[in-house]
Amino acid sequence: MHIIDRRLNPGGKSFANRQRFLRRARAQVRRAVREASSSRSIKDAGKGGEVSIPAGGVHEPHLHRSSQGGTRDYVLPGNKKYVEGDGIPRPQQGGGQGSRASDSGEGEDEFRFALTDDEYLDLYLEDLELPDLAKRQVAGATSVQWRQAGYSVSGPPARISVPRTLRHSMSRRIALKRPKAEEIEALRLEIERLEREGGHFDELQELRADLEKRVMRTKRIPYIDPVDVRYRRLESNPKPIAKAVMFCLMDVSGSMNEHMKDLAKRFYSLLYLFLNRRYEHVDVVFIRHTHEAQEVDEQTFFYSRETGGTVVSTALFKMMDIVRDRYPVSDWNIYAAQASDGDNTSSDNAVVLGQLRDIILPICQYYAYVEVGMDDEEDHPGAGEPSTNLWRAYRRVPDDQPFAMRKVRHRRDIYPVFRDLFARRPEGVAAEGG
Repeated sequence: MHIIDRRLNPGGKSFANRQRFLRRARAQVRRAVREASSSRSIKDAGKGGEVSIPAGGVHEPHLHRSSQGGTRDYVLPGNKKYVEGDGIPRPQQGGGQGSRASDSGEGEDEFRFALTDDEYLDLYLEDLELPDLAKRQVAGATSVQWRQAGYSVSGPPARISVPRTLRHSMSRRIALKRPKAEEIEALRLEIERLEREGGHFDELQELRADLEKRVMRTKRIPYIDPVDVRYRRLESNPKPIAKAVMFCLMDVSGSMNEHMKDLAKRFYSLLYLFLNRRYEHVDVVFIRHTHEAQEVDEQTFFYSRETGGTVVSTALFKMMDIVRDRYPVSDWNIYAAQASDGDNTSSDNAVVLGQLRDIILPICQYYAYVEVGMDDEEDHPGAGEPSTNLWRAYRRVPDDQPFAMRKVRHRRDIYPVFRDLFARRPEGVAAEGG
């Protein structure tokens, strides 16, 4: 039997329970997040929402028969149906759980759990980071960041600084020698003692005059004066917004089938989520090419049917045209991801290598090349030297450039390859381009 607390959660009172559940079922929720993202568009891939995990994979508190026997009393929170003395009915025969068949009762095949956008991305992108490269800031595009800037003598009540006010009050009272409450109380007790003893007329007169003088001075010097009040002062600090543009380049010639395009889409989705997590604003530019290159929208990029030859350099030239027209190098952080099956016109390889090495990589923060293939091919990521001419051309890119390439055959390889490219590394260690 499972006890599920279905009460509403006003004011986030179950936040601690939610965090405990995420920690307990982290592996299952992380797996469900990665599976759910595959069916989304690139820009929607990082939004939160419901994910499903197997009910059997989550350990929930449950009731069981005690091995010790006897009768014991328990306090079970969340109960609104039963009172003390009520018996809990036994489940009907056939009531099942999971995928077991039954002709009666109710079963539960999966557990649906809603994640916020931040929780979704934290699970999806944990342990990843961008290469250690200096971000370019956008000139003229700023956001306002408020910061503490001392204190002022005026402001709204919500920004009163109590410690600072009391400090000024104490300084003023000490400077003006305002009598302390303890001194006045001790003087009154002394007067009462002398009055009980009798006599001491002259001394009593002096003490009473001193008491009256101290009380009057206390009234003239208040404990807190308006001149003591201080307010926390905030000032706006314009903060440049770091922006990034992500170029998605893909070969859509006849040799690229739907399986290969699906692999490319999954990689692009991961990269977009990753960049969007690190930058205030991310633009996405889709460039598809055969023997010609053109900028298109996402739908056309992935699903439009087109045939033709393969000339990779056309996509690189198109990318540079867009950079010169819309994305100044001094203002934008430029990232590029290229997906291809490795085919290219032999005479074009030298042009591609020169364009990439001499023009594109010097202005890029990072350039990733993913060579996609069929899952029944013999080669696997990192196994041997692929035979495609584009791969051999890219192998000649110097190691000190912000460039990496990997080979992907199957959907299951996408996330490991992405993690390999962007895994957190010790300082000075870059991703190998092999």
